[in-house]
Amino acid sequence: MLVHRFSHVTTWVFDLDNTLYPPEQGLFDQIEVLMTDWVMNALGVDRDEADRLRLHYWETYGTTLAGLMAEHDLDPVPYLDAVHDISFAPLVSDPDLAAQIGDLPGRRVIYTNATVPYAERVIEARGLSGLFDAIYGVEEAGYHAKPNRQAFETVFARDGFDPLAAAMFEDDPRNLAVPHAMGMQTVHVAGAPVPGAHIHHHTTNLSDFLSQLSDLAPLRSEAK
Repeated sequence: MLVHRFSHVTTWVFDLDNTLYPPEQGLFDQIEVLMTDWVMNALGVDRDEADRLRLHYWETYGTTLAGLMAEHDLDPVPYLDAVHDISFAPLVSDPDLAAQIGDLPGRRVIYTNATVPYAERVIEARGLSGLFDAIYGVEEAGYHAKPNRQAFETVFARDGFDPLAAAMFEDDPRNLAVPHAMGMQTVHVAGAPVPGAHIHHHTTNLSDFLSQLSDLAPLRSEAK
C-alpha cells in the first residue's frame, strides 16, 4: 500500500508554483511574461532573444534569476519584486486540498524558488493559509536556486528536519534529484510522468494523492 511508503515521514515539503495549484490556473504564465520583460530591459535585447536567454538560464542554472546572477551579476531584489507583481485572481480556493494537507501528521513546509511574500499570497488565494509550519523562498536559500544542492542544504539545515524522515512534492523533476539523494520520498506532481530513479511517485492531482495517505495517523497509532 502507498501509505506504508510514507509511514516514516514526519516532514512534508511542498514546492509552490504548479504544485500547490494546477498549472492550468495560469499564474506562472504571468510571471514568465514579466521575466521576459525584465531580461529585455536589463540586457537590451528583443523578446525573441530574451526568451532564448531565459530558456538557457533555466536549463543551465535552474531559474532565470540564477542565470542572470551568474552571468550578469544581477541584483536579485528588484527582479524578484518585479516578476511577482501579478494578479492572483486566476487562483481558485481548494477546500479539499486544504483538508488533505491539514490531515498530514507532522510538520508541513513550503520551499519555493520564489519569495515568501509571494508564496503567502498564493496560499491565501488557494485557501491554504495556516496549514504550513514554515515557508522558505530563494532569499532563505541565500539566493541559490533549486535544483542546486546548496539551495536544498541551506533551507533544510535552517529548518532542521531529518531528510530521511521527509517527503518532497515538486512539479519540476530536476528538483527531486537532490531530495532523493538525501533520502527523501519524492513525488512528481505533473500532467505526465517522467522516468527516473530519483522519482518514487507521480501524480496528476495532489489532492487525490494525499487522500491515499489518510490512514497514516491510525497506522502510526497502531505502531505505538
